Amino acid sequence: MDYLYIKALHIIFVVTWFAGLFYIPRLFIYQTEAEDKVEPAKSILQTQFKLMTKRLWYIITWPSAILASIFGIWLIYLNPFWLEQTWMLVKLAFVFALYFYHGFCQHIYNKLQKDIIKYSTFKLRIFNEISTIILFAVVFLVSVKSAISWVWGVVGILLFGVLIMLGVKLYKSIREKKSWDKAEKEIVNED
Repeated sequence: MDYLYIKALHIIFVVTWFAGLFYIPRLFIYQTEAEDKVEPAKSILQTQFKLMTKRLWYIITWPSAILASIFGIWLIYLNPFWLEQTWMLVKLAFVFALYFYHGFCQHIYNKLQKDIIKYSTFKLRIFNEISTIILFAVVFLVSVKSAISWVWGVVGILLFGVLIMLGVKLYKSIREKKSWDKAEKEIVNED
């Protein structure tokens, strides 16, 4: 198979893998929030979110992870000198981190399928941003390679992660304020 076709397939499956990893935590958040609903809405939502996560996880995310890895290994096989490049070693470290993240998503998925809710929606929102940080790191490493020091690149990614976490905290405080304001209006309207 031609190198460019293998590269194209690798990129396609990386994109679909990340799509699954971006969406699955959102479904975890929705399923966790559904726990606070009253019946029958709670049961209906829980059933629907379990089905959606199962389909996303086993029809898109897992196959994409496996195929992205197969084509990535194939590319390294065709270009073994990449393993001598610092940027590639750092990239592979981030890919390893992505598999760790994927495995932790599997752990959360297994718990939620059994109706075991261990994490708050706030923690899940923060967790959701990890894949974004890894994506930025990998894309920058592959795009700029040795044009910048990988150390500064990692520092930049860490700072980007801090900004994302601050954004999540800001979103939480705005959301809580809106909930508080809504509760106050309901109390005033009851009087």
